[in-house]
Amino acid sequence: MQLPQNDLKETFATLLRNKFVVASLIFLTWITFFDEDNLINKQAYASKIAQLEEEKQTLANDIKQDQRKMDELRNNRESLEKFAREEYFMKKNNETIFIIK
Repeated sequence: MQLPQNDLKETFATLLRNKFVVASLIFLTWITFFDEDNLINKQAYASKIAQLEEEKQTLANDIKQDQRKMDELRNNRESLEKFAREEYFMKKNNETIFIIK
């Protein structure tokens, strides 16, 4: 069942004459686009929060991995010696080191 074109226009005009409908439309437009905490900004903030949470998880994993490496270096003399040789080019007294880049 389809309303004739004139009935649609009359219904729309009646709705626009109702002050509550007009106030509601103005309010919805205001909070969607113009308010300081509008819906568009809230969506952008939500995506930024998700990105920062992901970065936080990655950094927490990196901290755990570094902590494991530090514990290994503190407790294992061979790994400490290997680390010193590779990272800081340290050597024993009777060794010669050749650095090739």
